[in-house]
Amino acid sequence: MTERSATGPSGTTVETARDFATHMFAVADAELRKLAHDPWEVLSRAIQPVLWLVLFGEVMAQVRGFAAEGQRYLDFLVPGILAQSVVFVSIFNGIAAIWERDLGVLHRYMISPAPRSALVLGKALSSSVRALTQAIVVYICATMLDVQLSFSLLHIGVVVLLIVLGAGLFSTLSLIIACIVRRRERFMAICQVLAMPIFFASNAIYSIGLMPAWLKAIASANPLTYEVDGLRAMMLANGASTFGLGVDFLALTIAFSVAVIVATRLYPRLTR
Repeated sequence: MTERSATGPSGTTVETARDFATHMFAVADAELRKLAHDPWEVLSRAIQPVLWLVLFGEVMAQVRGFAAEGQRYLDFLVPGILAQSVVFVSIFNGIAAIWERDLGVLHRYMISPAPRSALVLGKALSSSVRALTQAIVVYICATMLDVQLSFSLLHIGVVVLLIVLGAGLFSTLSLIIACIVRRRERFMAICQVLAMPIFFASNAIYSIGLMPAWLKAIASANPLTYEVDGLRAMMLANGASTFGLGVDFLALTIAFSVAVIVATRLYPRLTR
């Protein structure tokens, strides 16, 4: 009896974790199957970062002062454009939840034994995979433009983690917005309004040192700033972090955790 009581809770914990992971990956798999049936979505989304790098990057490279001393502006820009791609892939992800409600899929999710947090994390995981396809496009384009990238396996691994965290965060934020507004038209309008300020109020296309004090304060509270900072340190051959990778990961993890908690509480509201 003593042995059973000692091993029982541990076995239950392992089974619970396994069930949680199963539910999470099932939701992610369902989302990614949609992507497999529509590969044109990946191709169409690839156009935007390419245009930013080829057109905006090459033009703004003629202007001095945006990048650090001795650094090409195009090198400085690449991590910011990858972060922008992550935002734009993820921020509209919540509309899928509204479609699922209209089709009756969401109601099936709600009556399933899956924890609500597993459903939220499953959607975040699928968004991360979509964002990683954007990373491949950006790396290829940057290589063709002779950007000095780091191809260290360690650095690439950290880049993947940053993308997963960032995509998960903005995807979950998108789900929160969907749960609050519950209408496709309102959702699209709000996300379109949010996407550009999140991008421009960060260090994606210019250094924080160039910002006025009020914008620095906003950028310091913007999670995208910390994602760009980490990407800039890991993607570039001579990259460096302004805040430190520990701070970058801590800021993203805290923001993601808060978003998951809020989305988990609000998710059932979408069915009303």
